[in-house]
Amino acid sequence: MEVPRQDAAQHDGEPRRRDFLSIAAVSAAGVGAIAMLVPLINQMNPSADVLALSTTEVDLSKIEAGQGVTVFFRKQPLFVRNLTPVEIAEADKVDIKTLRDPQTLEQRTRGQKNWLVTLGVCTHLGCIPQGIVPSENRGQYGGYFCPCHGSIYDTAARIRKGPAPTNLAVPDYKFTSPTTITVG
Repeated sequence: MEVPRQDAAQHDGEPRRRDFLSIAAVSAAGVGAIAMLVPLINQMNPSADVLALSTTEVDLSKIEAGQGVTVFFRKQPLFVRNLTPVEIAEADKVDIKTLRDPQTLEQRTRGQKNWLVTLGVCTHLGCIPQGIVPSENRGQYGGYFCPCHGSIYDTAARIRKGPAPTNLAVPDYKFTSPTTITVG
């Protein structure tokens, strides 16, 4: 004797066991797909050591006028220099039309003309220029001197002589307090 088959019409809209199994299988597959995607996407985030190098905070309170310090930002030297009024005057009196890479001191110093922040890497071949401290050779313009090939920068770190094509780079930075900057 054959058992009569029940068809969907006899259930009057009630879910069947097969419907439940289908929904459960699709749900399990969705959860499995999400479980696989989370680590895949998470591995694309920067690691902790990379995040630690993404910004550098510099305390300006210990840097006197005419002095400078070298700190490291993204594994490169960063020059932070407190310009004297004489150095500012020297930089301001230069006719920018005569410069290879024309920029004013105002454009290179985020509103506070006495704080010059540049990457300490010569734009010619990547050497580290001298001049961040007064005892080093600052070249004839009182800024920086690159001993590798003789590039000379002025007090605003603008290229004045030598093979370097551009000024020393000014990274993104902001003043977080009157005595602190955050670079990056």
